[in-house]
Amino acid sequence: MIAVAVTVPLVWLAWLVLTDWVPMFPLNDLNGANVRGRALAAAINYPFPLLIAAGIGLHRTWSLIAATVLCVLVVAGHVRSWWLPYFGPATAEQRELYRREYSRTWKVLPTAGHDVVIDVQHMVVGLLSLLMLATTIVVTLTA
Repeated sequence: MIAVAVTVPLVWLAWLVLTDWVPMFPLNDLNGANVRGRALAAAINYPFPLLIAAGIGLHRTWSLIAATVLCVLVVAGHVRSWWLPYFGPATAEQRELYRREYSRTWKVLPTAGHDVVIDVQHMVVGLLSLLMLATTIVVTLTA
């Protein structure tokens, strides 16, 4: 299970890198995205899965707890960035970012009546985030 728990954050990271930098319209829409903003987001987001994988790989109580806390932060950030704006009011900044970078991407959820709609690329991020949290918790509890 440790190998799976180490691999999931690396798959999560690979998915982020792929969708952040490789044009695959309509899965992603890099035409409206500013490269500086993507680079800043990468600098913020990419260390998380590396730290999580390292924490699991060390397999010490403190490192597993730290990895679990980081997973919780990743899931919370995803919920705050996508699910709360979808189900509730979105900020002007979230609406503008959505309009500029995600309004033309592939979606499976209803768009009517929503200022921000989570797209397929970010649904995959959410599923991988939950899987990362679940595998990290299992490894932590069985350590």
